[in-house]
Amino acid sequence: MDTKYIEFKEENSIYYVGFGKNTKKSMTVLDESTLKELSEIISSVKDGQSGKKGLVLHSLSDNCFLAGADISLIDSLTEESEAAAGAEMGQKLYNMIEDLSIPTVACVHGPCLGGGLELSMSCDHIICSDDSKTSLGLPEVKLGILPGFGGTYRLPKRVGLPAALDLILAGKMLNAKKAKKLGLVSEVYPKENLLSQAEKHLVKNLNKKKSFKESIEGFATESMPVRKYIFQKAREAVLKQTKGFYQAPLRILELMEDGAGKSRGSYLAMEAQAFGELCVGEQSQNLRHLFFMMEKSKKLDIEVEETKLANLKRGAALGAGTMGGGIAWLMAQNNMSPIMKDLNTSALELGFKQSSKNFQGALKRKKISVEKFNKLQRSIRGQTDFTGFNKVDLVIEAIVENMELKKSVFSDLEKHVNDSCLITSNTSSLSVEEMATALEKPERFGGLHFFNPVHKMPLVEIITHSKMSNETIAALHKWVVKTKKTPVIVKDGPGFLVNRILMPYLNEAGYLLEEGVSIEDLDKACLDFGMPMGPCRLLDEIGIDVGEKVAKILHEGLGDRAQSNNQSSVMVEKNFLGKKTSVGFYQYDESGKSQGVNPEMEKLLSQDKKMDKTEIQMRVILPMINEAAYILEEGIVETASDVDLGLIFGIGFPPFRGGLLRYADSEGLDRIYKALEGFKDTVSSDRYTPAPFLESLVKEKKRFYHLG
Repeated sequence: MDTKYIEFKEENSIYYVGFGKNTKKSMTVLDESTLKELSEIISSVKDGQSGKKGLVLHSLSDNCFLAGADISLIDSLTEESEAAAGAEMGQKLYNMIEDLSIPTVACVHGPCLGGGLELSMSCDHIICSDDSKTSLGLPEVKLGILPGFGGTYRLPKRVGLPAALDLILAGKMLNAKKAKKLGLVSEVYPKENLLSQAEKHLVKNLNKKKSFKESIEGFATESMPVRKYIFQKAREAVLKQTKGFYQAPLRILELMEDGAGKSRGSYLAMEAQAFGELCVGEQSQNLRHLFFMMEKSKKLDIEVEETKLANLKRGAALGAGTMGGGIAWLMAQNNMSPIMKDLNTSALELGFKQSSKNFQGALKRKKISVEKFNKLQRSIRGQTDFTGFNKVDLVIEAIVENMELKKSVFSDLEKHVNDSCLITSNTSSLSVEEMATALEKPERFGGLHFFNPVHKMPLVEIITHSKMSNETIAALHKWVVKTKKTPVIVKDGPGFLVNRILMPYLNEAGYLLEEGVSIEDLDKACLDFGMPMGPCRLLDEIGIDVGEKVAKILHEGLGDRAQSNNQSSVMVEKNFLGKKTSVGFYQYDESGKSQGVNPEMEKLLSQDKKMDKTEIQMRVILPMINEAAYILEEGIVETASDVDLGLIFGIGFPPFRGGLLRYADSEGLDRIYKALEGFKDTVSSDRYTPAPFLESLVKEKKRFYHLG
């Protein structure tokens, strides 16, 4: 049988099906052509299975088993019936494998996700490699859909209902060891021996003898009251985690509860219908849009010779403290044996405390061993001079936000590094263009703006300037992607991208408080929109004094529309700086947990105005959309997707809305424009006058996403 996408052969009466034939992609996926060819192969196996020992599924790739269905294929399904029919076709194929009379084994090395794991679970046995690349999971919920090829039916039968719910509802990944412990895989082998060990597992999985614990658990979950309790607790956990904003996990719970005890055919019909509903819904479309934005961010549309790019093997953080310690942690995590330099040992201690805290978190979650923890933490070298900087490939400066001080530091630093070393600043608001004037070789300098805390926030703004070389941009982009962060290329300008759009959100919150809206009503309205925290709580996290300093810089750069009220100044005078002083808009205990609104702030603010929740939301969100229009007009970033990616990963703009500008498009730019005009007349002409670029889009009946 001639095949194009899958290797199909028979050896010693065993059929071998190898995925990834003729592919150049690092990740093998189940696209339409592969699924069609697999269906033809399984039909052939079914017809010729008499006298055969079994069927072995494996991958020809050294990096991946199957990373799931091709997201572009899912994205092409526009009708609910079409999506449900697509799921039914996959289910039919996997049922055919499950129903073969010969034994079947899936040999998993590398990622085995989504449709790849569903395929594996249709086999009698799954064996996998002990390689760190190997991971198994059903991450469909993160795309706003559910496993549609039988995953919600087969996983509980493999690992039990509670574990299956935990994995499916959160889209969790399992390493080989954990997968074996849960009973998802039969055995784990070194990757070199994986395929050769398959034959010993070619036995039908008839009545596997269960342990006493498994028998008790199985009996319990088949009991109606126990099953009801499990689903109730799972639903409570989902609502607590998602605040009820995400449809997919709730639909998964509904499916798995309603389908309990039903035959395979009946259950899978329900699963296909549920898949169809979610697949064409706006929320899934938005989450898939986010996936494509993330994939796009990993590629750089700049032509450079790969051989000319600096190889960033050794790093240094210039400035310790919380931010410098976080950057040193990231470098150590990526085996860069970093230097962390500051003026004194007390600052270095703060940096080491931060890096240690980050590594301890990974240790607690069992992501690293004690030995690995000690090795990584010890790889960071703290010092107060420039010893060893001549061997460094990348320096990230993280000192205080003072232009003259930064320029002085860069001028001095350049004397101690080699000619190929890239020098960067973690500035959050100061001009990278001006900083570059302090360097003799400005082409190797740029901004690398990390968000705090570094170990949690995925976004990095790569700030460019007029003298920065394409090779420097490309090398920094490559390094950011390698560290598993999400890069966005941003031109120099006040506040760059994220802080510039965050500014009107926080500023307008200050004006709403001044008008008499309560701290609690303001924050709750923003939480109800889907923001991870309200503006008052966010300012407490940032630091009121830091927010005030950035607000002044942005006002100087952007003019009257960025004018904030004097509330921050009053708070700074009273030392209400937020979490770091245990009191800001809220009060905090020693562990940093909120203890409610600060009563002193309640005395300072009238808090006597009741405003509709939707109006509060529009007051803070519309100026963000307006500022994004200015940013696109000025070319700070190139596309609407750059804006949306930056805000989702920089401030946690609700992913289910697809991003700020996708949300604006969905609401209708004419409606956005009219609302801005309304607030311009009733609230402030400085802060709500529509941007000329937004006005032109409305006149031309275009959307932000017509721009790319």
